[in-house]
Amino acid sequence: MDLYKAIRDLYAEKERLERVIMSLEELQRSSAAAPELPPTGKRRGRKSMSADERQEVSERMKKYWAKRRKKESRGSGPDKGD
Repeated sequence: MDLYKAIRDLYAEKERLERVIMSLEELQRSSAAAPELPPTGKRRGRKSMSADERQEVSERMKKYWAKRRKKESRGSGPDKGD
């Protein structure tokens, strides 16, 4: 492989990349100057629960933890005295 040709090709590629970078930076500057659209008002994340839904979850979790406590009291349970 001719070393001179390889270096020439790399310089040509470097110039091409610099032109692409300059055009992308120009696009970025022009888009930054463009006014932003107002938010659509959509909320992201979890949906809030109604009072009825919270009450259902509360009752369900109370039953769950009561069952867990009952099961743990029946068995010897893990030794926590280390």
